[in-house]
Amino acid sequence: MSNKHGDFIWYELLTPDQDANRSFYEKVVGWMIDKAPANEANGMDYRMINSASGPIAGSMTLTADMQSGGMQPCWLGYITVDNVDDVAEATTAAGGKIHMDPHDLGGVGRIAFLADPSGALFYVMKPVPPADNPDASSNSFAATEPLVGHCAWNELASSDPAAALNFYHDLFGWEKDGEMDMGPMGQYQFLRHRHMIGAVMPRPQELPVSAWTYYFRVPDIDAAADTIEKEGGQIVQPPTEIPGGDYSLTAIDPQGARFALVGAR
Repeated sequence: MSNKHGDFIWYELLTPDQDANRSFYEKVVGWMIDKAPANEANGMDYRMINSASGPIAGSMTLTADMQSGGMQPCWLGYITVDNVDDVAEATTAAGGKIHMDPHDLGGVGRIAFLADPSGALFYVMKPVPPADNPDASSNSFAATEPLVGHCAWNELASSDPAAALNFYHDLFGWEKDGEMDMGPMGQYQFLRHRHMIGAVMPRPQELPVSAWTYYFRVPDIDAAADTIEKEGGQIVQPPTEIPGGDYSLTAIDPQGARFALVGAR
């Protein structure tokens, strides 16, 4: 794979109602989402989320058992690594947790489900490239150009931003690349990994736990905001201008998962 250790390569929505959220996100973001599981043989309701250029994320049913274990509707990110087992071991050594031990997914790759020391969740993965395309790479995160329907920004709200910067630097080689003063909210610290990939900020009081938020690109931020409210979602932060001239918003989908959008006005 041409993606490098530390790259975001995939995103995943955990939701208790696949069909309801399929309709919501197709209208809000413009995605095309599978109506049926991508692979029914494994007994998992996992569906592909497609932009105009192909799959960029997946959607998985959040079962009652998963919810009883404490899992809530959410978006999760996958970070590619050279060795899943080594990263899982380094995570625990640094004070993080392993929520799902390293294991192989047939034909997909080796993965582990982890949490950083402040509790923010993420996957690590060493993918198996397609047999007919050994040099395949993921552009689920559009790191070098704006692509509608793709992730445009990865933002961590952490109860300990300084520790988070050290943790992700040690695991993935991410570097701090400047900061922006947000006044009482603290410093917004930018992350670079070959390209600008996102930022770390202090966790706002309204967030119960440290967590990643992923910003997906839409062609019209105001149209997307209107659709969110019409389709039963909740706007947390209305469209706000950001450096570069785009606008961003954060929202909660009808099933309770927090997400964000970025786009032009």
